[in-house]
Amino acid sequence: MPLITFRCAVCGEANETFVDESAATDQQYTEDCQACCRPNVLRIHIDEATKGVRVETAFEECYSTQAFHF
Repeated sequence: MPLITFRCAVCGEANETFVDESAATDQQYTEDCQACCRPNVLRIHIDEATKGVRVETAFEECYSTQAFHF
């Protein structure tokens, strides 16, 4: 699995993560920034011929609703 670097879509900090080449050539998942902890959506494309990896990042706004019972 290659190690890739992506820039946080919120703070711009460089982050590293591994890409699973055995998965689909187009992947999307969420990874938290290692500096500001904000969620980034990573869109990854692996070129089948060259095995080159392209990554795009976008900020994912997360809203959660929790119910508390006492």
